[in-house]
Amino acid sequence: MDPLYSFHTNVLRQVARSFFRFLYKEMNWDQRMLAIKGPRGSGKTTLMLQHMKYDLKMPANRALYVSADHYWFYNHNLYETAESFYLNGGRVLFIDEVHKYPLWSRELKNIYDGLPGLKIAFSASSALDIYRGEADLSRRVITYNLPGMSFREYLLLKGTSEMKPLSFHDIVTYHEDLAKEISSQIRPLPHFHDYLKFGYLPIITESREDEIPLRLNQVINTVIESDLAYTEGFDSGTSIKMKKLLGVIAESVPFKPNVSALARKMDVSRESIYQWFTYLEKGGLIRTIRQKGKGVSTLQKPDKVYLENTNLAYALKKNPDIGSIRESFLMNQLVNAGNVVELPERGDFFTEEVTIEVGGKHKTDEQIKDLSNPIIAADDIEVGYANKIPLWLFGFLY
Repeated sequence: MDPLYSFHTNVLRQVARSFFRFLYKEMNWDQRMLAIKGPRGSGKTTLMLQHMKYDLKMPANRALYVSADHYWFYNHNLYETAESFYLNGGRVLFIDEVHKYPLWSRELKNIYDGLPGLKIAFSASSALDIYRGEADLSRRVITYNLPGMSFREYLLLKGTSEMKPLSFHDIVTYHEDLAKEISSQIRPLPHFHDYLKFGYLPIITESREDEIPLRLNQVINTVIESDLAYTEGFDSGTSIKMKKLLGVIAESVPFKPNVSALARKMDVSRESIYQWFTYLEKGGLIRTIRQKGKGVSTLQKPDKVYLENTNLAYALKKNPDIGSIRESFLMNQLVNAGNVVELPERGDFFTEEVTIEVGGKHKTDEQIKDLSNPIIAADDIEVGYANKIPLWLFGFLY
C-alpha cells in the first residue's frame, strides 16, 4: 500500500487552516460511517483533509486518505484495501470520489459490517443517490450536504468580514440593525456583485477571476458527462441533449418550462424532459420550484426552473438578466440554509410563512402588500427599512 501512503502524504501537505467551510463544525466526525455530498469544487476533499490534519493528527497508518480513482484500485478492490489497512493498525479511512468506484455501495457495506473497529468517511458527487446503491446503506451512513459558499463565507474566505451566520427570523426581524452593523465594517455591495459573478465555489483561491467561467464550464461538462452519466447510466448522446436543455434554461431563467414544446424541439419524449430536469437538479446545476401546496414527483412539471447558482448564469451567458440573477441568488441561499421554498400565487417565494418579492432598490410591495408577512428583498441598497430588506443580507444565512 506504499503508493496510497505516499499519495496521502503529498495531498495532506497542501492543506491549510486559513479557511474552514461552515459544515466543518456542524459534522459529527465520530460517526462510524459518514458521507459528504455536494457539487464539484465545493470543498468536500479539503473538509476531510482538514479534519485529518488538524483534529485527528494521526500518522497515515492510523488515518488514511485515498481517492477512489487512484490507479491503485485498477488492481485492488476497496474492501481488501480497507482490510489490510485495518489489520495493520488503521482506524479511520477517508475515501474521496467514491462514486467513481464500481460497486461502491456493496463494498462500503461489507467494510462497515466486516471491520467494526474502522470508521469510514467518504465524499461523493451531489448526483449520487447514496441510499439507492446495490447495497442498503440507509441504516449505516449519516449524510451531510456541502453546498457552494454563501456570501458570508465568500467574505470570510477573502478576509473581508468574520460575521457569524444569521437566522432567517433574525434577518426579517432585525435587518436594519444587522445591515448597519455590517455596513459599518465593509461596503457590502461591491463584494456582493463580485460574489454573484464568481464567488460561489472556493476555486476562486486557485483561479483568476476571468478564468472562473471556463472552470465552471468544465465543471458542467464533468457533472453531465461523467458524474450523471455514470450514476444514471446514460450515453454520450443523452449528455449532449442535456447540455442543450441546460443552455435553453440559461437563456431564459427563471424558466417556465413548456415540456411539450421542449420535447418536440429536442425530438425526445416528454418523460425524457421530466427525467433530465431531475438529473440536472441532482447534479447541482439547476433548482426547481413548485406552486405552494403542490406535491413533488419526478414526472411532474416544475413551475419554475432556476440555475443552481448565479455563477453558472455568468458562465453560460455573457450578460444574464439581472432580475433572474437576483431571484436565483435568493433561491440558492434559502435552500442551502435548509429553508423549504415554494412558489406563491403572488410574489416570488414563500418560506417560513413569509412571502418574498425580489427586485431592485425601487421595488415596492404593491403586489403583495395585502398578504400576511410580505417582505421585499431589494438589491442595490446597503440598509433597508420597514419590510424592505437588502438582498445581500440573505447571503448570511449559513
